[in-house]
Amino acid sequence: MSVHAPCRRRSRTQAAEGHPRDRTHACKSPTRQTMDEPILTIEEREAINSGRWFSSLSPSLRHDILRCAYVKRFQDGGLIAARGDPPHEWIACARGAVRVSSTSLSGKQITLTYVEPGIWFGDVAIFDGDQRTHDAYAHGDTTILCVAKADFKKILAAHVEFYEAMLRLHARRIRQLYGLVEDLNTLPLRARLAKQLLHLVRSYGIPSLADGSEMRIGLQLAQEELAQLLGASRQRVNQELKSMEREHIIRIEPGGLVMRDRAALMQIAESTH
Repeated sequence: MSVHAPCRRRSRTQAAEGHPRDRTHACKSPTRQTMDEPILTIEEREAINSGRWFSSLSPSLRHDILRCAYVKRFQDGGLIAARGDPPHEWIACARGAVRVSSTSLSGKQITLTYVEPGIWFGDVAIFDGDQRTHDAYAHGDTTILCVAKADFKKILAAHVEFYEAMLRLHARRIRQLYGLVEDLNTLPLRARLAKQLLHLVRSYGIPSLADGSEMRIGLQLAQEELAQLLGASRQRVNQELKSMEREHIIRIEPGGLVMRDRAALMQIAESTH
C-alpha cells in the first residue's frame, strides 16, 4: 500500500534548515551545531538504501519514508539529541557515526555504542511517548536522515508492513543486547576485543593494501572509547592491543588500527578461554 500524501513535502530551503520544531528546540541548546544540506550524497543514499533492515522493506514503504525525510549534517562532537529531550524525530545515520552515551554520577561521559551508517534509531521514545534516555553526539563529520514524529505515525497508519518491520527491528536489538550481556559475562576481554574489532572492520573497514589483505578501521576511536564499549579499563585494552600487534594480527598507527590477519582475529573471537 502506497501513501499518497503521508507528509508535507519540504522545499529545499526547509530541508536545509531542518524541521521547524527542531529549529525552535535547537535555539534552547546552542551546542547543537549542524551543517544542514537539503539532499543526501550518492554515498549517503547508498548507505541508507543498503542497510540490512531498510533494504528488507517494500519499495513503496521505503519511498514513503524517504519522501518524508530531511537531512541534517553535524560537525564532530555536535549534539544530535540530549537525554530528557521529547522525541521529535526518528533518525538514521547516513555518514560518520552517532555516539550514544550517558553520564555517570561523577560527571564522566560513558560511551555505550556507536550507530553506524544504515542504522535507524530513536523510535523507542516515539512509541512509548517518554523522553530520550541517552545523549547522541556526532563522531566525526556526520550526516543523519530524520523523519518527524508526526510523519512517522502517519506512515505507521498507512502501512501495516511498517509495524511488522519495527517489531523485527526491535527483536534484533534485543537479541544483540542479550548477546552483549552474555559476552560480557562469559568471554575473556581478548575475545570481546577481537569481536569488536571485527565489527568495526565490517562497518568502517577501508582496504589498506591493494589486495585487500589489510583493512584500516575508518572510525577513529581513542583507546578509552574502545575500552568503554568493552566494559574494561583502558590499560587492559592497551595490553591486549599490544599483544595482538606483537602477533602481527593488527597494527597500531597514529591514525587508528589496521587489521592484518582476519582469520587470526576470528579465531580469537571464537575463543572462550
